[in-house]
Amino acid sequence: MEYASIKWDSVNEGDALPEESREITRTTVVSTAISSRDFQNVHHDHEAAKEAGTPDIFLNILTTGGFIGKYLTDWSGPEGELKNINIKLAMPCYPGDTLVGTGNVVKKYEDGGNCLVDIQYTFATKNGPHAMGTATMALPN
Repeated sequence: MEYASIKWDSVNEGDALPEESREITRTTVVSTAISSRDFQNVHHDHEAAKEAGTPDIFLNILTTGGFIGKYLTDWSGPEGELKNINIKLAMPCYPGDTLVGTGNVVKKYEDGGNCLVDIQYTFATKNGPHAMGTATMALPN
């Protein structure tokens, strides 16, 4: 399968990135916590999570960051380069949630020979925003 890269010349401020949905299962929460070496029991032990005051195990920040990075680079294509990312966490993401990513290009500019775009994104569940922030990406010209 060939992947096409988005070219900087074809991007405009205000452009929307495609919406992406991901079903979050118990397996997603546990396996991604383990694979990121996050062994905090709130990410794999239902009773421990309840004792900590949450209704269930929940996604860890490393997984959230990985999902955001994948969302952005899936949009840009293989030649896009993630230069900077800012993540603000909000609502937890639990098994059974659908995590929906959206984003917009908020700035397009050149700096130091790089063709850059700033993107504002949100990842949300039915309970509200899970994570939001901004990212800077270099795109091929």
